[in-house]
Amino acid sequence: MTMQQRHADTFDIFRDRVAQVHEHMPKRLSQAASYMLANPEDTALGTAASVARAADVQPSTLVRLAQHLGYTGFSDMQAVFRDRLKDRSSNYEDRLDRLRQQSEPDHADSAMLDGFLIAARQSLDTLGEALQPAELARAVDILARAETIYMVARRRAYPITAHMAYIWGKLGVRTVMVSATNGIENEIAGYAKPGDAAFVCSFAPYTSETIERTAVLAARDVPIIALTDSPLSPLARFATVNLEIAESDFAGFRSLAASFTLSTALTVAVAEKRRKGPAHE
Repeated sequence: MTMQQRHADTFDIFRDRVAQVHEHMPKRLSQAASYMLANPEDTALGTAASVARAADVQPSTLVRLAQHLGYTGFSDMQAVFRDRLKDRSSNYEDRLDRLRQQSEPDHADSAMLDGFLIAARQSLDTLGEALQPAELARAVDILARAETIYMVARRRAYPITAHMAYIWGKLGVRTVMVSATNGIENEIAGYAKPGDAAFVCSFAPYTSETIERTAVLAARDVPIIALTDSPLSPLARFATVNLEIAESDFAGFRSLAASFTLSTALTVAVAEKRRKGPAHE
């Protein structure tokens, strides 16, 4: 059965199908698919024109993507995203829209806080629904067995790894932050060996330095746990375990609520498993 003869009935199937074929997609189709997977609510509620504008492609690209994946057109493909939104117990997007339209200056500050609180709750709800317990357990097992954990992140993702390294440092887990002002990050990553592990993190637009460091670690057969926002992330191809986070935004600003929640849980779970030792595995 060809790709044109099949189409995804659910968002999860859509995501898995795109992950399988994206390496062979034309660049613009892959770019559009990456945006849609990273922004499912906006895709569900937008028009072909608004989604294309946000993805920095032409509306015709969305039509071509839909047909490439077996849909009749953009609306048919968008129905997958709308069904996902309908399945949610609370439509936060409507509430966000109302907050964005709120015009009373006396309440602007509280409306801003409410907007970010709603986006954070939506991110956490999405995490709770999408995270696969087996993948989390596998990540914990790999990191718990590692002699040293190498941490790789830059820009918006850096605070996540810094916080994890702080907790692990307090709990006696040896980590190395692959970050240096004198430009020897690749040399630091080059010390890693297969008995170690790496935790790498990057979100769109992906940081080239993080991708480069991750490639160095993968070339040394170091198991890699990736925290990223899409199965199309350039980190995914290197990952032993790929943990996906879809952070919601308010007024164009994304929080790290779900990312910090997942990474903190992962950090503490790894330390606890190391404390218990092999007899409890």
